[in-house]
Amino acid sequence: MSEPAANAASGGHRFRAMFSPVRFFFWAGFVAAIILAAFVSSGLGQFKTSYDSILKLWLSPLFPGAAAGMDDTARYIVLNVRLARICLAFLVGSALALAGTVYQGVLLNPLADPFTLGISTGAAFGASLSILLGIGSMHIFHVSVLPAAAFVGALLALYLVYMLGSMEGRIHVVTIVLAGVIVSTFLSAMISLLKSLNEDSVSTIVFWIMGSLSGKSWTHVLLVLPYIVAGAGAICCFTRELDLLSLGDIQAQQLGVNVQRVRFWLLFAASLVTAAAVAVSGIIGFVGLVVPHLVRLALGPRHRLLIPAALLAGGLLVLISDSIARSVLPGGEEIPVGVVTAIIGGPFFCYLLLRHKKQLRLQ
Repeated sequence: MSEPAANAASGGHRFRAMFSPVRFFFWAGFVAAIILAAFVSSGLGQFKTSYDSILKLWLSPLFPGAAAGMDDTARYIVLNVRLARICLAFLVGSALALAGTVYQGVLLNPLADPFTLGISTGAAFGASLSILLGIGSMHIFHVSVLPAAAFVGALLALYLVYMLGSMEGRIHVVTIVLAGVIVSTFLSAMISLLKSLNEDSVSTIVFWIMGSLSGKSWTHVLLVLPYIVAGAGAICCFTRELDLLSLGDIQAQQLGVNVQRVRFWLLFAASLVTAAAVAVSGIIGFVGLVVPHLVRLALGPRHRLLIPAALLAGGLLVLISDSIARSVLPGGEEIPVGVVTAIIGGPFFCYLLLRHKKQLRLQ
């Protein structure tokens, strides 16, 4: 068989393996769970709306007459407030899970997540500084300054980590992780300093750091969407290289991977996605740490399947967590969504750790 024919046959085999009947029902179930969670979340809140009305409003873009005569207040709340928040929760969760998957694959560290390189802490520092200076509540071209400040802080943290962790322009796994820990610790101390300088802003800073999607709109969705789409698209082009990097640098180089170039662009894309997500939501922990482990247990280590599964699972986790955060307390009070993800993710990660320890004993 000629080489082109062999490649075509191999590609066809991979396509059939990816979309086998079992995996088709797996993906279909995943999508159905996300739609169901979004539908249930649309009915949660102080303003009571029947699910029959919500279904009609959801169908109204396809069937204009479906929501005829619907109350304008209900239409606005469902489509412009709740649906926007649902989409943003899904995007933020997808971005954090995607970044965690890439960090763990590139750094060969199962504990790596968006906090490892200090990106989340950098975003928190940028947001805290803008709140302290009194510009966090300002708007430029109808866009809040706070997400922009958080985004700049995240990119500044990435620059510092790269400058400290690279040696002669080459990225080393150990040094980049240590640089991330150093930068994250330093910026955490700076955040504590900012809180002590202005006690009036402490509650605002703390609430933002704990992560919240309260008050977000379609503007925030459109603000974060291009970065997440671009970053995810770039990462999906390197799924083969991510698989090979798991073999180690030497083996990856022998198989034709430019390790330093690939590692740099993957870290940059993952950090860009993280910065965009954290800029609009604050710090939401455990998503980038737990979700990659969860989908890896279900699907194995191949990133061609791992990355799309992490995107869906991360989005679903934050969507469910945000629904819990805004419905568990009476009177319209909300729990920061970062607290909910920590409550969910903490015990699960303890289970993973105990399971790993048990496997080590058996070896």
